[in-house]
Formats: sequence, C-alpha cells, structure tokens
Amino acid sequence: MQPANLLFIISDQHQAAAMGCAGHPLVQTPNLDRLAAGGTRFSNAYTNCPICVPARASLATGQYVHRIGNWDNGFPYDGGVPNWGHRLKAAGRRVDSIGKLHFRSAEDDNGFTEEIEPLHVVDGIGDPASGIRDGSVKRDWRPGIIEAGPRDSTYQQYDIRNRDNAIRWLQEHQNDETPWALFLSFVTPHPPWFAPPETYERYPHEAIQLPPQWEQSGWPRRPTYDHMRRFFSCEQSFDEATIRRLHATYYGICTFLDQQIGLVMTALDELNLRGSTRVIYTSDHGEHLGARGIYGKFTMYEEACAIPFIMSGPDVPAGKVLHTPISLVDCHPTVLEALGCPRAEADESLPGESLWRIAAADSQDRTVFSEYHAVGSPSAYYMLRDRRYKYIYHVAGPPQLFDLDADPHEVDDLALQPDASAQRLLAEYEAKLRAILDPEAVDRQAKADQERKIASLGGREAVVKRGAFVNSPVPGEAFESAD
Repeated sequence: MQPANLLFIISDQHQAAAMGCAGHPLVQTPNLDRLAAGGTRFSNAYTNCPICVPARASLATGQYVHRIGNWDNGFPYDGGVPNWGHRLKAAGRRVDSIGKLHFRSAEDDNGFTEEIEPLHVVDGIGDPASGIRDGSVKRDWRPGIIEAGPRDSTYQQYDIRNRDNAIRWLQEHQNDETPWALFLSFVTPHPPWFAPPETYERYPHEAIQLPPQWEQSGWPRRPTYDHMRRFFSCEQSFDEATIRRLHATYYGICTFLDQQIGLVMTALDELNLRGSTRVIYTSDHGEHLGARGIYGKFTMYEEACAIPFIMSGPDVPAGKVLHTPISLVDCHPTVLEALGCPRAEADESLPGESLWRIAAADSQDRTVFSEYHAVGSPSAYYMLRDRRYKYIYHVAGPPQLFDLDADPHEVDDLALQPDASAQRLLAEYEAKLRAILDPEAVDRQAKADQERKIASLGGREAVVKRGAFVNSPVPGEAFESAD
C-alpha cells in the first residue's frame, strides 16, 4: 500500500443507522452516500466506549479504556499514552487537527503538529461529577428533549468554522510533497437538540418511524437501564409528539452535518486532491433518541454503540458494504499504514487491525469489544459483538444476548430463555470476555480511580458544587452548569 494523504473526518453522536447509505428511509445524507458509493462502508462498526472522552482516547491510542484508565468524561486524554499522531510526527509527517478533540488541554502534546480551534474539556478537568456513580446526584434531561426543534446553536456555528478551517487548510497544503494527515472533528449531531430550520423542515413528523421499545410498557426492565432512566429524570415516558419532534430535529442536524462534509469534499475535488487522499468518516458513538426509554448514548444497544464508518480513496474497493465487525481501536494501525508509518514493537500488543486489509477482503467473522464505566451507570457493563451475536455483561445484573441476524432491533433477549443452547452461548461469551479482562476487577479499579479523582478535586461536595453539563462549550463560549 503506497503512502497517501489521509483526511479523517469524525462527528459526535451520529447514530449508525441515520444515513441514507445505511438504509434509513428518511435521513438525507447525500454527501456521505456518495462517499460510501465510491468506497467501502462497514455495516458493523462500534465504539469501544459509548461516551465522548473514553471513546476518543481509545481511538487515539488504539487501546481499550481499561488499559489506559480514561474511564469517563472526567479522565481526559493528556498525551501521556503514545497515540498514532505521535508516531506520525516522529516519522516526519504533518498531522493537524481541526475541531473537537475532547482531550485535556492544547498545552499537552496530543500528537498533532497543530490544533486549529480545538474543543477540549472544560478547564482541563472535564466532568468529574460523572464519577459519582451511586445515583445520589441526578441530571434532568427532560427540558432539552422537550425544547428540541428548529433553532441556531453554537455547535452549528462552530461546525461551520470547522468546515471553513478545513477548506482553508486543504488550500494551504494542496502542494505538499510529503503525505499529510488531517483530523477534522465536527461536534454535530451532538445535542443541543437544535436544527437549522431549513433542514428541520425536511422531516415531516408524521413520516417518522418511532424507535424500538419507545413506549414505557415495552421498556427492557434491567437494573442498569432503570437506574439510567431515573438518573436522567426520564423514568416517565415522553409523548409521541415529543419523540417525533426530537427525531425530526436530530435528522435535521445530521443533514446539516452532511452539508458541511459535502463542502469539504467539494474542496478536495476542486484542489485535485481526491486521487492522492484517502478519506475516513466515522463518529465516536451513537444516540438512543428514546429507544428503550433512553436518551443520549451510554448503552450497548445498537442505537448507542454502533457507529457509521466509511473509507474511500486509493486502494479502497468502491461500492462495497462489508459486514466484518470493526471498532475504533482499529483506527490506530489504519492511520499508520495509510501514511506509510512502519509498525513498532509496541504495536504488537494493540488489539486493532488495519482496516485497509480488512476492506480488501470478503466479509468475515470477528469479535469486537466495548465497555462502559461512566455517568448514569452504577456499575460497569461490557459488550462482545461478532457477525451474528451481541453479548452484554452487566456487573450489577444478569447478562443479555441478542441474535442480530434474526432480531436486528434487539427486542428478543436470548438470555431470558431457559433452553440449553442459549445458556451454552452465554457461558461461551462470558469465557471470551474473561479472556480479555476480569469484569469485576476492572469495575472496582474504575470506581477506585474515580473516587481518587474526586478527592483530588476537593471532595464530593466541591465537585457537585462545580456543577455538571450536557454539552461541552465550544471555544470562546462560557461554561454553564446544568445543575
């Protein structure tokens, strides 16, 4: 594989199903659809942790969260664990970032040659209150859901600047002789739930299909999810009109995001860079949108942990949909190979594989892993996903098992069936999980680290007084507590 430029585009909280190329009957994403038509789309791509800071730390380092200790949004990546950016810089490549990183600070060596208008965690601290996991501190998400609709937001304005900064960057580097990497990170469709009026109006409410198990009578009743609904003040269901308006808003934001990506791709074409540039598009995690009575990310259901993933450019098969399971830790070897950066001895211990080689092959079976130790959850849970089954292990409750071939909406939990075949599968997947980690020991370690972090910031009362927030402010925007 010959070295080439790499444009790595990532969004925030983009549900894998919310693209036309993924088969969604309503969501309009013509630019992502064209990118997929000219490249390879991975239908079974997953985050390694369905919340921002840990997911982005895993993407950067190629390591699982339990290995690097970025447990929640109060443990931002600080450059201490080497990432693919450090490797590229050491190899003499230019590697710049534009937009959201959600690391600790621009003062750290985060692996980039330059960070252009980066969004990092608040005050270099982030959200340490998310480490208070006993349920005693709650958050009320109902107002944000109820207020969803057509309106401007600082996130939209920020992504327009990210778009313009990317186009300007491409113009400045169109004649570079050495291949470069540009990490372009949009913050939409992450809340707030405000969409441009023009894109919001594209989605008539009556045409919107309601999500799986949205009605309270159909909610899966597990300790994990009951706790989460209480924590976010969503233990009472929203009416159908509110959920339809929320979906119309989210779809409108997805279309807005697609428009920004389209303008960047147009610039790539106009600058004659498409033939010498590989493009990756993905997101850090998904969004529930009321499925299972849950809003936000946080779980191992498809709505939250599945992510879009598209690759295009030199050496990438065109018009291909690949069903091999992949995850964000695969990005580390993928980025390095794209720019011709040789493997190092330390890479042998990393769990990921280069996606260029996987894309060149037929769909195959593979198992990917995800974990969660953060806000809204009293204890850890973990996921294993192969081509057919998804296994979810809850430290604080019984496991779940879904046959996604037969049950793509995850409404038939095989773990509830007493037959021998289901119980055998549960035992097999638990053994696979324990070959990766000790789930209870890792849960204890996460909680101990979170307690130490809170103590280092003055204790529980000081952390609670500081407040929490739903949306990290963009550069230049004041931090406003949600409490």
